[in-house]
Amino acid sequence: MRMVFIPNCTKMCAKRSGAASLTILSSKIKPALLRACRMNKAHRSTQQMTYFDQVSEATAFLRAILSPFTPRIGIVLGSGLGAVADAVTEPVVMPYSQIPHFPQSTVVGHSGRIVAGLLGGVPVVVMQGRVHFYEGYLPQQVTFPMRVLGALGLQAVILTNAAGGIQEGYRVGQLVALSDHINFMGWNPLIGPNEPRFAVRPGAGLRFPAFGLRFPEMTEAYSKRLRALAQEAAKEEDFALAEGVYLAVSGPSYETPAEIRAFRALGASLVGMSTVPETIVARHMGIEVLGLSCVTNLAAGLGATPLSQQEVIEIGHQVEHRLTRLLQRLMPKIDALIATPETGVKQP
Repeated sequence: MRMVFIPNCTKMCAKRSGAASLTILSSKIKPALLRACRMNKAHRSTQQMTYFDQVSEATAFLRAILSPFTPRIGIVLGSGLGAVADAVTEPVVMPYSQIPHFPQSTVVGHSGRIVAGLLGGVPVVVMQGRVHFYEGYLPQQVTFPMRVLGALGLQAVILTNAAGGIQEGYRVGQLVALSDHINFMGWNPLIGPNEPRFAVRPGAGLRFPAFGLRFPEMTEAYSKRLRALAQEAAKEEDFALAEGVYLAVSGPSYETPAEIRAFRALGASLVGMSTVPETIVARHMGIEVLGLSCVTNLAAGLGATPLSQQEVIEIGHQVEHRLTRLLQRLMPKIDALIATPETGVKQP
């Protein structure tokens, strides 16, 4: 594994172990990284930069670290699910704290690092932990990492989370693919000036609507074709992958039993405090989304024990090996599917 750090924006040290790792920066710091370092060293004021500029700078920094590695698929790991990143081979590891403008994870169960490498033999970028609105971040900060992933050129992203089970019949430890969501957070990450330059695939043909629009279309927030592949992979792993509707709240307090009854009446199957903002931004950029929830507890009023973060982390650890096997089997299927709508040829 290669751990990459940029202390004082002037030096880099790398630690290797195991087999040969990806060819990245060594004795020479590449020009894009030097530019990023000079910007930081000069204490370039973020108030003088637009949000798009900040995303571009973080993207240039990561691209220099990862070059010539060019992943098309991203994975975001939720609470207690971070060990999936341990299955990544030939890893390049970058702490969020080293990436310009990148928000820092403050919640237990979120390591706060980028892990890039191979999963199931397919190049991926894994976010080992995310940030949340309840941590005090602004909506644009919450979705900043997704903007960077999109700017890196990803075409598909798998968003995982720990969720409370609302639907009758759900059991603790079950994996559920998201078919839709309900945004009950009280805000939308696209509020504010629209930036069409964030579109990954502007005007991508008849199969997809134009992206980067002021009013993005959300009928298929969670890709049907990626869900079909996930179902296929789960069957090969000999378990059933249910589908459900995820309702997002702002947190950090857990829901009351009365709220859970209301959410069930609205059609929610699961409840959590993440994923929806990332999905909205990913779709705005033209990235296909697969959502996977781990039912780490039964929602308030449906179980016999009080809800706790410790339980969420413990159940997540119990499920992460199954999730890892699912993702390892799924990555080649998604990689083979990613193609231009018109020709079916992989994008360069």
